[in-house]
Amino acid sequence: MNDVAVLGVGMHPWGKFGRNFVEYGRVAARAALADAGIEWADVQLVAGANTWRGGYPGLVSGSTFANALGWNGARISSSFAACASGSQAINVARAHVLAGLCDVALVVGADTTPKGFFGPFSNGDETDPDWLRFRLMGASNPTYFGLYAQRRIAQYGATEFDFARVKAKNSRHGLTNPNARFRKIVTEEEVLASAYVSEPLHLLDVCATSDGAAAVVITSMEYARRKTTNPVMLKALSTNTPVYPNNLIEMPNFASDSTAVIGPPLTGFRASLAHSAYEEAGLGPEDLSVAEVYDLSTALELDWYEDIGICAAGEAEKLLNDGVTEIGGRLPVNPSGGLACFGEAVPAQAIAQVCELTTQLRSDAGDRQVANARVGIAVNQGLFGHGSATILAR
Repeated sequence: MNDVAVLGVGMHPWGKFGRNFVEYGRVAARAALADAGIEWADVQLVAGANTWRGGYPGLVSGSTFANALGWNGARISSSFAACASGSQAINVARAHVLAGLCDVALVVGADTTPKGFFGPFSNGDETDPDWLRFRLMGASNPTYFGLYAQRRIAQYGATEFDFARVKAKNSRHGLTNPNARFRKIVTEEEVLASAYVSEPLHLLDVCATSDGAAAVVITSMEYARRKTTNPVMLKALSTNTPVYPNNLIEMPNFASDSTAVIGPPLTGFRASLAHSAYEEAGLGPEDLSVAEVYDLSTALELDWYEDIGICAAGEAEKLLNDGVTEIGGRLPVNPSGGLACFGEAVPAQAIAQVCELTTQLRSDAGDRQVANARVGIAVNQGLFGHGSATILAR
């Protein structure tokens, strides 16, 4: 009863082009419309994922993309949730369709990024934790990634070679992806030979920043079945917050909630995202064929294996080293190449994950195709307790 269809997907290739984000979004949107076999005039809602790097147009992205495509009277929505912005925009589209407010929605996210790692908002002050963490702690994003990697080493005996193997795997996956920025095989030795960014993570363990865009067409199942006999279904999308006490430090916080009086929750924040989505979809990790997880760093990909329930805590390295998460393995993870091959284009990332899952479930992924793909999950996390898990099936 809660299913909607992903009828069309489209992307602008990711890289560093130095052009306006609107141009990228328009390309992705037109590609998604063409893939869905519909006209722009058929769209009844435009749900944009915001970027703060696009000036005022980036903060009203739904209106911006509707204008760029040519005003057609559609409803609009603009969402910002850091790296989960694309998921929030998809969720808005889904809600409109399920509420009967529209049959056809277009979701678009696009970004133009600066050189180097992301910095704080320029207009932040001492009341803004994200502004403060850069100035009081010097804690850029890779600093947090490094701390999580140190945690895996201390708790589970992970090694730098394990982390490097994640990068090597994803580089093989993304090699033939036409939308990926980095299309080159990288070996474990090359990762380990690259400079430390935040020990134990090397430069090639950490994703870059990129320009890029992604778009999807979300429709009612009834509408989709008039276009195709076997549409990809969006079965669940969770966007729940952490539960007090949040016992692991999450960006941009300096410390976790106290567990002096109340013990930690049974399910941590990231794991709760996947758990909620499984519950909504009536599925479980045993049903998965493919996963797209948020590999901001190689070590974080290993954390996500455990968070989505495909192995127990401390077993992610074995899963990786046994080839389970390779294309050809039992459960391929990041067949797109992940952020390792794409880089971060923040509002487009979660949408791009849905594009990849849809492509896999249609068996349209070419050399990176996962055999017999039927159910996929995409997970990501943003600052300030944002995150999402999306389950697609066919």
